[in-house]
Amino acid sequence: MAQHWQELIPIDRYIVAANGLLHEYDRKVLTFLYQPLVGSTCFSLYMTLWVELEENRLWSESSTHHLLMNLLDMNLKDIYEARLKLEAIGLLKTFVKTEEGERSFIYELHPPLTPEQFFLDGMLNIYLYRKIGKNHYNRLKRFFSVQQMQKEKEYVEVTRAFQEVFQSAAPGSIQYLQGLSEELESEANQQFIGRQEQKPIQVSLNTFDFDLLLAGLNESLVPKKALTLKVKEIISNLAFLYNIDAVKMKNIILGALNEDNEIDIEELRKGARDWYQYENQGSLPSLMERTQPAALQVQLTEPKTQEEKLVHYLETTSPLQVLKDLSGGGEPTKSDIQIIEEVMFKQKLLPGVINVLIQFVMLKTDMKLTKGYAEKIAGHWARKQITTVKDAMDLAKKEHRTYLGWTEGKKTTRTSKQKPIRTEALPDWFNEDAKEAVPDHSTHEDNTELEAKKRAIEEKLKAFRK
Repeated sequence: MAQHWQELIPIDRYIVAANGLLHEYDRKVLTFLYQPLVGSTCFSLYMTLWVELEENRLWSESSTHHLLMNLLDMNLKDIYEARLKLEAIGLLKTFVKTEEGERSFIYELHPPLTPEQFFLDGMLNIYLYRKIGKNHYNRLKRFFSVQQMQKEKEYVEVTRAFQEVFQSAAPGSIQYLQGLSEELESEANQQFIGRQEQKPIQVSLNTFDFDLLLAGLNESLVPKKALTLKVKEIISNLAFLYNIDAVKMKNIILGALNEDNEIDIEELRKGARDWYQYENQGSLPSLMERTQPAALQVQLTEPKTQEEKLVHYLETTSPLQVLKDLSGGGEPTKSDIQIIEEVMFKQKLLPGVINVLIQFVMLKTDMKLTKGYAEKIAGHWARKQITTVKDAMDLAKKEHRTYLGWTEGKKTTRTSKQKPIRTEALPDWFNEDAKEAVPDHSTHEDNTELEAKKRAIEEKLKAFRK
């Protein structure tokens, strides 16, 4: 996958287009409902592109990305990453044209979902609830809704129909209109200014194993016609949202069947949500990037060495899968998942960096994911603004001695005068340098076995620092 500078450079030009008219009310929806999910950087980019559109027009003037960098006071990498998030959440579509070595883009802004669509979406509303909590979520629901007016029984509708008020034109007028047929038709290459209904987020159907699901449902005598396109779209979204495989989804579907052998969509959503909360102690899923963003992947060629293969693995694998792999393929514990989720969101570390953290912490603490230790290292990496797998690995090697002291601090007692000898496991990428390092023989020889072990460890630590 390409880096951001391969996809975008400051001199590339762009034009902002609109899929339909954007209304003032959309600003409130974007501010309160979308911004908590995509962040202030994405919000600023969308608003800036919106302002570039002329009033009541669907196209802007051409500009360079250098101007956009100055307007946002933001580097190109951040703009590129924000653009990808806006595309993923359905607020932006990007088109590119390359002519004589020069690239030009069209950024087509799409209006947000209506509040009703958003709060009934089944995905975005779940992520928002988890992000801002029950009280603020309910407050926003009240903000975007009004109490329905209850009509009293004494009121009778007296609204007139169209034909009761108007009558058809006289024949002469109709002949006049027939002569204007060309004017009455829309002109080519033109469109009326308006607004189309925005479609909700839809996860690709290819991400779910429907063949395996159908095989399981056949055994339960569930008719294939029950799996309509609409139901499949809901299943695909729920599988992504709650990380449900085909085997577990089968049981949820069976619980959502009604007496007509049709799948009740609301029961299906409720069943998936109840299953997830039961498995995760009542919590709901959070919105996170599943793997390292393409713009921050450094292993772009076919990996050859062991370290390159490991970097590629950490960049293209989700933190959940890394936890599973370290468990020998078994499901990670709920507490481990919660620790990683909290660290990822509180410290805002990217998935690839989290993967390095998981390997480093677990292999240094006898395969136990210690929350305090992980949070302390994650906080240090966040302050150092670590964003790539390679940088995380390099910093772990450089600060190994410091991190070693953090684990020893809890185990040191006042009565113990002898320093403990640590022989903890280290990740493969950590040991590679140590195997190739040349020992430093400047330390004085000692005949005792204890001093020999201590000296060997100190020599390895010196090699790591180099």
